[in-house]
Amino acid sequence: MRPTIFVRMVIGYLGVFIPVAALTVYAFSSLALFRSGTDNILRMDSRMRDLGESLSDSILAQTRYEKKYLITRDNELYERFLLLEKDVSRRIGEGISLADTTRKKDALIRIRDYYDVYRTVFDDEAARAGKGRPSLPAEYRERKEKAVDGILGELGNLKLFTEEDTRERMRQLGESGARINKIAVMMGGGFVLAGIVISLFITRSITRPLFRMSEKTRQVAGGDFGPPLDLSSPPEMKELAEDFNLMCMRLNETDKMKSDFFSLMAHELRMPLASIKEGTSLLLNGIGEEFPEKRREVLTIIAEESIHLIDLTNSLLDLSKMEAGMMTLDLQPTEMEPLIRKAAAGLEPLAMAKKVGIHIGITGGLPPITMDKGRIAQVLGNLLGNAVKFTPEGGDVTISAQSVEGGVRVSVTDTGPGIAEADLTTIFDKFQQAAVTKYNKIKGTGMGLAIVKHIINAHGGKVWVESEPGRGSAFIFLLPA
Repeated sequence: MRPTIFVRMVIGYLGVFIPVAALTVYAFSSLALFRSGTDNILRMDSRMRDLGESLSDSILAQTRYEKKYLITRDNELYERFLLLEKDVSRRIGEGISLADTTRKKDALIRIRDYYDVYRTVFDDEAARAGKGRPSLPAEYRERKEKAVDGILGELGNLKLFTEEDTRERMRQLGESGARINKIAVMMGGGFVLAGIVISLFITRSITRPLFRMSEKTRQVAGGDFGPPLDLSSPPEMKELAEDFNLMCMRLNETDKMKSDFFSLMAHELRMPLASIKEGTSLLLNGIGEEFPEKRREVLTIIAEESIHLIDLTNSLLDLSKMEAGMMTLDLQPTEMEPLIRKAAAGLEPLAMAKKVGIHIGITGGLPPITMDKGRIAQVLGNLLGNAVKFTPEGGDVTISAQSVEGGVRVSVTDTGPGIAEADLTTIFDKFQQAAVTKYNKIKGTGMGLAIVKHIINAHGGKVWVESEPGRGSAFIFLLPA
């Protein structure tokens, strides 16, 4: 029998626990290396002390050479002074780069500044001596002596700082050694406990999502889709939950499509079916045998209601596929003007019967649009059909198109009763016909504009309506080029 996920994870974390325990043992041996590392720090402080002493010796030697040179004018003394000058500058720079605290570095910088003053004054004195000119005034000599005193004073401070730092480091190292010993012991026990706890926790983090997914599966099987399943850990479970949520979403959409269909049956099919039934009953009972006109009227009603049912069914199927994301588009570069003229010609007979004029207005050349010409033709047919249907006798319907930045703008305008402002935001929703249908007493499926919106959105465009009651309506859509 293969081990369960829980058993496998426990075994896996035992494999992590053993190296951690070994690491704890290694920490104890590392303490010896830590103590040996303290020697390096001490050597650094020792180097700084040696550097300070050598600087002090070099400065004092320079002062001796410069005094003898000013008295004897011996160039050999001057050359020795210059050699020491290079050595002093090198050691000061080395000390600044070596300094590990701010106060040491500041002391060395002050030494450098004092030394620059000392060297500048001596250079002036040496130049005067070489030309046989009188010595500098006493105030310059005092400045030089102050610079030397400042250098020696800062060297003393440097020595003091170095000794204080050495003592402080030794104290800290002693404390750190004791603290590390204590921490190492605690870590040994802590790692053992943490390894067990983490193993149980992570194992539970896998078994718990599986349990939640099992519960969610039973809920879905019972028809309760509920909120989406949110599983963030581990990543494999998250991906599985996302796929599961996608499945639930599709099932929910299918269930909603079923509910919408039954709602439509109750809402839209009752009256047409009742009319067909009553008309059929009248014909079966012999009505119209003596009055042919009455018989023709009943048959006309039955035919109209049958057409209405067919249109309703086709619209419902189209809209359901679109909402389920199953609408496929055959995108090809297509000219818009031929589609517009063909859609207008197709509705010309209906417009003539209603005595409604259809006008076409195309401004300039229209760029080709990448689109599914069958679906866009459906959009044009729906918009023109609505415009003709809701325009009273003697009215006009105008379809215009023009090139705009980034695409083509198409507008279908009528001289009908218009749409109330409250209905402008819902007219593109399913089963929403607003007050315009009531005003004209014209039957519709309430899905034509919803289909238009889905098709235009699928092409990356947008559609909207502009209307005022009593002033007609303009349905406009924009398609990107």
